[in-house]
Amino acid sequence: MTTTLRPSEPLQQSADGGRSRTYDICVNSRRVGSVHLSTDPAFGAAVGVISDLRVDEPDRGRGRGTVAALASEEVLRSWGCGEVRISVPADAVGALRMATSLGYTERSRNMLKELPSEPPDLPDGFAHRPVTEEEFAEWSARSMDAFAQSWIDRGVPEAQARAKAEDSRRRFLPQGLATPGITVEVAVRDERVAGFLWSGRIELEPGRWTGFVYEVEVVEEQRGRGYGRGLMLVAERAALAAGEALLGLHVFAGNTAAISLYESLGYRTTHLNSAKPL
Repeated sequence: MTTTLRPSEPLQQSADGGRSRTYDICVNSRRVGSVHLSTDPAFGAAVGVISDLRVDEPDRGRGRGTVAALASEEVLRSWGCGEVRISVPADAVGALRMATSLGYTERSRNMLKELPSEPPDLPDGFAHRPVTEEEFAEWSARSMDAFAQSWIDRGVPEAQARAKAEDSRRRFLPQGLATPGITVEVAVRDERVAGFLWSGRIELEPGRWTGFVYEVEVVEEQRGRGYGRGLMLVAERAALAAGEALLGLHVFAGNTAAISLYESLGYRTTHLNSAKPL
């Protein structure tokens, strides 16, 4: 039997070179599932995305998903993509095993926490306040450079990494400190800034919003003193005050200290984000 992809809609193209299309997964012309392919607007048209790959229940366990993923890579290669990205639910054991067998490497993960009904107490002696305009300007420039460098360190070409950083800032902090719904706070030690918190909201999926921690940074010489934990608790209090019941975040693979902190605070991994060269 032959597993192939058959377009189920016209190719969608954008002015900046982006493409997307949904395909039926077929076995000898019989539909057994579907997959959506696109280029990544955050990284540019050279990066492809495989999403919503689903094989119908009666046809699972027969290698249909693996063949469909390989066929999807061929389509993305024909579009001029040099890399492909996927995001797999953490509890999808079979899909994670397939991704590993196909050569995908984890780059980051998404985590989520169900918030308590009452605001958490802050650590004894922990002090924080809103960021000043001057502090924000200095932090914003440094933060965007650091975010881009994090992607570069994981093999993303510099131009794509900087495009990703600029896209994130444009989408989530378009008006700087005046952006509605965001919180930027600093932890303070001896009247000096010990760390930064940027939090707000994000749409996890159409119509489903949640609180989100965009960034927590602790000044290098103040690390290991509980400021990261304190700032994360400030984010929880801000999310609860805004009426949120969930708080999410994104963390790079290999940042074991941060992952351990988040897990100790009750966050669970929801998706593993991986990539491979084409």
